Amino acid sequence: MAETGAMAEKAQVNGESAGRPPGGTDHEGLRRSLGFRDLVVYGLLFIAPMAPVGVFGTLDAKSHGAVALVYVVATVAMAFTAFSYAQMVRVAPQAGSVFAYARKGLGEGPGFVAGWMALLDYLLIPAVAYLFAGIAMEALVPEVDRWVWTGIAVVVTTLLNLWGVRAAARVGFAVLLMEVVVLLVFVVSAAVVLVRDGAQRDWWSPLTGDTSFSLAAVVGAVSVAVLSYLGFDAIAAFAEEVTGGSAKVARALLFCLVLAGALFVAQTWLVALLEPVSSAELAADPGKQGSAFYDAVDASVGGWLHDLVAVSKAIGAAFAALAGQAAGGRLLFAMGREGRLPRALARTDSGVPRVALLVSAVVTMTAALWAARRDDGLDHLVSVVDVGALTAFVLLHASVVGWFAVRRTEGPPHWLRHVVVPVLGAAILVAVIVEASAAAQVVGVVWFAVGLVVLALQGTGRRTAGG
Repeated sequence: MAETGAMAEKAQVNGESAGRPPGGTDHEGLRRSLGFRDLVVYGLLFIAPMAPVGVFGTLDAKSHGAVALVYVVATVAMAFTAFSYAQMVRVAPQAGSVFAYARKGLGEGPGFVAGWMALLDYLLIPAVAYLFAGIAMEALVPEVDRWVWTGIAVVVTTLLNLWGVRAAARVGFAVLLMEVVVLLVFVVSAAVVLVRDGAQRDWWSPLTGDTSFSLAAVVGAVSVAVLSYLGFDAIAAFAEEVTGGSAKVARALLFCLVLAGALFVAQTWLVALLEPVSSAELAADPGKQGSAFYDAVDASVGGWLHDLVAVSKAIGAAFAALAGQAAGGRLLFAMGREGRLPRALARTDSGVPRVALLVSAVVTMTAALWAARRDDGLDHLVSVVDVGALTAFVLLHASVVGWFAVRRTEGPPHWLRHVVVPVLGAAILVAVIVEASAAAQVVGVVWFAVGLVVLALQGTGRRTAGG
C-alpha cells in the first residue's frame, strides 16, 4: 500500500494524473505550499470551534441533558469516516477528495456520483455560513440589512481565496486564533462562575442526563450533533497543495477531528452546568432552544460575553465559508480536470484554480443572498446541507472496501482497517441519513437523480465521440 501511495504522489507532483489535460499553462497544476498547521486551520475554520453554540439547546432537549455524552459519541462516530479518509488519501492524494477516492475504489461512475453528492455539501454549507455571518452582523448593526452583510462576507472571502491558498490560510489562522481566544474567555468565565456560585445542574449530568438517562435519546441527538463536524473532510481537498506527502493530510484529518471533539465536549459540559432551564423545559418549549447557549451565558456571566461570542460567530462563520468555498473550488477543479464537468474549471493561474473558485463563489453567493432576502431562507438551507456530504461519506467507506478488499492485487486486506471499520462507518451514516428531515431527503434524492442523468448523458456523449 505504501508503494502504491508513493507512486500516486509522484504522479501528482509530475502532473501525470489520469485524465489530466496535457501540458500548457492553463493546466499547470496546483502549487504545493501548505503545511500541517495550515491543513488544521482550514479544517477547524470550516467546522468552527464554537459550532455547538447554535444547536446546544436542541441537543440538550433531545438527549435529556446528556449533551456532552452526545458529542463524545458523535466524535467516535465521525472517527470512522476520518479513518477511511486517512486510508484513501494515501492511495489517491488528489484534489478531488471523495471524488478521487471513489473513482479509485469503485470506478468512474460511482466516483462521479460521490463527487456530485459532495458538491451539494461544498456549495451549500458555505452559503449557510455566510448567512449566519449576515444574521449575526445585522443583530449587532440593525441599520444594515442582513443581505448586505452576507454579500460583503462573500466578496471579502472570495478575494482572499483568489489571492491564493497560502494567503487565505494566513488570514484564516488569525481568525481561528480569535475564535480560540473567545472560547478560552468563555471557559475561564464559566469556571469562575461555577466555583463562585456552583452549578445549576449536577456536575455529571452532561454525561448522565439531568433527569433520567436514555440511550435512545442520546443516539437520536447524535444524528443532529454529527452536523457540527461537517467540514473537517475539507482538509483532504488540499492533498495536491500540501508539502510533505499524503501522510500529513491523514494526520491532520485525525488531529482536527479529535481536537474539535474535545472542544465541543468541554464547552457543552460547561454551558450545561450553567443552564438554569432543565432539558425537559427546553423540550417543552422549542422556541427557547435556539438561544439556549446565549441565555445561559447571559444569566450566569453577563451580556458582555454574549456580545463577544456573537461577534466571534459572525467573523468565524464568514471564514468557515472561506474554507468551504476553497474546498468546493478544488472539487470543481478536480472534476473538470477529469472531464466530468467543463474542462474550463481545471484552468489555473499561478497555481490557483481561479475559474473553479469563481464558479463556487457565484453559486454560493446566489444561494446565500436568496436565503438572506427570505424570512424562511435559513430554514430552507439548513434543512438540506447535510445529505450530500453524508451520502458522499457512505461512498467513501465503500471505496475503502472496494480498493483494499476487491480491486487491489498486492495482498490480502487488513480486515479490521479495510472492511470492519468502513462497514461500521457506513452503517452509522445510513442511520443518520434516515433520521434526517424529509426535506433534506427529498433534496438529496432529487440531486442524486440529476447526477445520474448527467452521468448517463456523459456516457452517451463519450460513446458517440468514440464510435
